[in-house]
Amino acid sequence: MNMLSAIRQYTSPGLEGLPLPKPDLKGAGAGAIPLQELQELPPVIPQTSVSGPGEASGSFGNMLGHFVDEVNAKQANASAAMQGLIKGENVSLHQAMIAMEEASVSFQLMTEVRNKLLESYQELMRMQI
Repeated sequence: MNMLSAIRQYTSPGLEGLPLPKPDLKGAGAGAIPLQELQELPPVIPQTSVSGPGEASGSFGNMLGHFVDEVNAKQANASAAMQGLIKGENVSLHQAMIAMEEASVSFQLMTEVRNKLLESYQELMRMQI
């Protein structure tokens, strides 16, 4: 399974039985995905508009708050899926595992972003004026 078929399977589960596309070996290497096929994929992350720098809704603090809220929602979704699985409700095991992995990856991303922000802040504080 190559990267493109994994992305397609993730975004459209009904494509499982289709043959794998032939990789374009001319570009960046054997693992490269042709640009045309990438543009045909549906967006995985919903695109939101960001306000201008002077508007309060597009501020850095609001963006971070929104990011933390999304991670919290994914954690709650994973918890609810696991609780439903434990109680024997109509929750499939693979959906619960996907929700848990998604929550885990988003939490790891949030932690790495926090670490980078903290490193940047510390670097700014070490600068001499």
